[in-house]
Amino acid sequence: TYDDFLTYKSGVYHHVGGGVPGGHAVKIIGWGVESGVDYWLVANSWNPDWGQKGLFKIRRGNDECSFESDISAGLPKL
Repeated sequence: TYDDFLTYKSGVYHHVGGGVPGGHAVKIIGWGVESGVDYWLVANSWNPDWGQKGLFKIRRGNDECSFESDISAGLPKL
């Protein structure tokens, strides 16, 4: 999580400055395009007062903030 992410309010997040105070776990719940920019729709774990009612959009397809290369997922054992 970058410092500028802490103040995210709306739109498609794009890192522009600040340090990295620590890691963060989130849940990808969708994708889309806004103003010609591909994005992931993501649920944050902080609270609904942050971002867009607890959600945010982050650029998709360019590994913004290592979002696409530093990812983990579970596969249920059935």
